[in-house]
Amino acid sequence: MSQRERDRLHWLKQAESKQITQAKAAERMGVSGRWVRQLLRRRKKEGDGVVVHRLRGRVSNRKLPERMRSRVLRLIEREYRDFGPTLIAEYLESGHGIGVGKETVRKWMIGAGLWKPKRARVAKVHSWRARKESRGELVQWDTSVHAWLEDRGPALMYLVGMIDDATNTLHARFVEADDTRQNLRVLWSYLERYGRPQAVYTDKAGMFQPTLARGWKTDDPAPKTETQIGRALRELGIEWIAAHSPQAKGRVERCFGTLQDRLVKALRKAKVRTLEQANAYLEKVFLPMWNQRFARPPASAVEGHRRLEKLDLFSILSVAEQRGVANDYTVQWRGVKWQIPRAAIRPGLRGSRLRTEQRLDGTMVARIDGRSVALQRCDGTTTQNQTPTVPRSSKRFQPAPGQSRWMDGFRLNGNAAWRAYRQQQSKAARPPEGQNIPAGVSLRQQGS
Repeated sequence: MSQRERDRLHWLKQAESKQITQAKAAERMGVSGRWVRQLLRRRKKEGDGVVVHRLRGRVSNRKLPERMRSRVLRLIEREYRDFGPTLIAEYLESGHGIGVGKETVRKWMIGAGLWKPKRARVAKVHSWRARKESRGELVQWDTSVHAWLEDRGPALMYLVGMIDDATNTLHARFVEADDTRQNLRVLWSYLERYGRPQAVYTDKAGMFQPTLARGWKTDDPAPKTETQIGRALRELGIEWIAAHSPQAKGRVERCFGTLQDRLVKALRKAKVRTLEQANAYLEKVFLPMWNQRFARPPASAVEGHRRLEKLDLFSILSVAEQRGVANDYTVQWRGVKWQIPRAAIRPGLRGSRLRTEQRLDGTMVARIDGRSVALQRCDGTTTQNQTPTVPRSSKRFQPAPGQSRWMDGFRLNGNAAWRAYRQQQSKAARPPEGQNIPAGVSLRQQGS
């Protein structure tokens, strides 16, 4: 007996003992008064079970025969083992003339263990992925912002980490900001130590993937479809793989979680207070200790890193853009004109577009005929950001009473030189004695 049926029995007993009226019992049970009176009459013969529906436990008159169920299950096991219930119901009706509903087929299959209901399934949100076999085959790359020095230094510092997927070998540096130039410097140090990895796995930050308008073609690399880091990776022959969630690059995420515990305590024990000291401790002490503790041998002894060969890292790991050459053989860069040296000028250079690079050390270089030519900054050229712009308020400034200075240096009676000049002008314009002055003529008009 369900809880609802027990409640109905309780209200029936109250109506039978005259504690409540039959109309009140019908209202609480959600039935009519006539049904309440019929239940009270039946209760005298059948007892408390009168509130239980009489069809409970009985076989439905619309139940399909058992032989049909057995036949359908045999067909499923023989011909439709990997089909879904909906498709099976369609094939049974069209191919075998058996009209069975899809939900009936689903229920029969679940009862026979041929189909797993959705509630029993374990949702695989992030499936497990095996490690890469070779060292250098995949490197996970990310940045962690944390109070690494606690209260001894900057409130927040950026730690750029690159961890090998096959061996857990960690390469990391503290940087001043999480921007393109700082990440290129960390990539440079990694390349010099280990070589070129086959692929890097990063998030979709703006320095790795640009934000494009909807419908923009992104199949081919172009200035609007790749960032500076993306261009550098392409020129280095390194594949870039974007992670769609933090869990996808869980190895570097878990690494940062461990570093935020172990590295913070190690920096505290070493009494590190500046970014330079932190990088020195990280390079000489912590990373060797970390790689000895957590690194593991790869599944394959084949080295995945590639040598740098003759790659020009100064050119590749820079901020490079295409710039037009003006008639005076100059190129514009961030509001500054840069002069091409006379020795590098050749016919047809004016009006052409050159690859202009701003190296990580701040020097400007242009690529002309496959050669790197250092540019010279034009004298007297100012950058757009040299003069700070003061935002103008939309409301007119009104000084407080008594603080206005607009009358400074003003005297009501004028100065002595002005008074002497006016007296001289008045005497020169005065008419002789006995001469009348016409009405409406001023002294200045008299003198002229």
